[in-house]
Amino acid sequence: MTFDLHTAEPIPEAIQAEILDLLKSGDLFRYHASQGSAVTLLEQEFADMLGTRFALAVSSCSAALFLSLKALDLPKDARVLIPAFTFAAVPSSVVHANCVPVLVEVGANYRLDMDDFAAKLTDDISAVLVSHMRGQTSDMDVIERLCIEKNIPLIEDAAHSLGTTWNGKNIGTIGKVGCFSFQSYKLLNGGEGGILITDDEDVIARAVIMSGAYENNWQKHESKSNDFGKHQNQLPLYNTRLSNLSAMVVRAQLAEIPRRVADGLRNHDHLAEMLNTSPHFNVPAPLPGEKRAPDSIQFNLNGFDDDTANAFVAECKNIGLNVSIFGLHVENARAYWNWQFLNEIPDLPQTKAMLMRACDLRLPARLTVAEVQKIGEMLLQAVDNTSQKAA
Repeated sequence: MTFDLHTAEPIPEAIQAEILDLLKSGDLFRYHASQGSAVTLLEQEFADMLGTRFALAVSSCSAALFLSLKALDLPKDARVLIPAFTFAAVPSSVVHANCVPVLVEVGANYRLDMDDFAAKLTDDISAVLVSHMRGQTSDMDVIERLCIEKNIPLIEDAAHSLGTTWNGKNIGTIGKVGCFSFQSYKLLNGGEGGILITDDEDVIARAVIMSGAYENNWQKHESKSNDFGKHQNQLPLYNTRLSNLSAMVVRAQLAEIPRRVADGLRNHDHLAEMLNTSPHFNVPAPLPGEKRAPDSIQFNLNGFDDDTANAFVAECKNIGLNVSIFGLHVENARAYWNWQFLNEIPDLPQTKAMLMRACDLRLPARLTVAEVQKIGEMLLQAVDNTSQKAA
């Protein structure tokens, strides 16, 4: 039996007629309408959903991260603290913003090592960009407190964390800016796309202008602040805008979020309970106060060397599951030593040890409990077969 874990849910039928009308009109550019474009409506609804004042929809979460850093008006070569466990697009966004990524150790539970974080949050750090990688939330109470104490702005990369809460507060609303993804493997599927949210008037004004609101198109944004006018023609235009078509596709899925969050958490926890019955697997528990919205599962292999770990991946593939180990998957974009665009690759033994045994498996919310049960049985059989062959 082979599981296709990459196919997305269909776009809701209720919106398909409107999408067809939009295609017939050819009116895909957000600024063609005088007011109320599909992109503007998405921004309003997304901000209201998360309880923030402003939102800006753009071409990707990477673009949102980049614009967030630029909107903070950081100096050239500003040092930005990021987790060492993230996707290559995160340090790339920092580099794109003419800043320097400073990597922080991540533990076996996939979360920031708070001792290393505190030690590296020195006076020469200009911003913190916390990546909630694969929806795993680090200790946001400590992170927020340390950033406030040092008066350092905090950006949340919540690409994988739409629907996650920390002590009842929406992830993405804890920092000065929160960034989300609409890429096809995320909770909301726009193919590509992203959005940033903030309560800061100057940040949204600067981000809107730099996103490509040329001439006076910033006036078509409902998330206006008094700071827009002063930035017109004073900032570069990076043209990272989202199209009306993508916005319409994403808006149609907003009502699906509660169901997808609930089903995704159900599936994850059911599989985690199964995997944790094996001495060869460990699925780290959530932190106190963290309520996750997962669309994948990560688990550590215990007691395997590199050859045996690779044999486990091969065994999974043979029975129809595409499991990846971050550090053993050649050129994996989530293994920090593959980020050769950085000026310096640091020595991070804790993060490297985790990545060399951390398995990654997509677990879309559309799966049924019966399907998840079968996946669990397949993984347990695969690890037992691998262990027996290695004995």
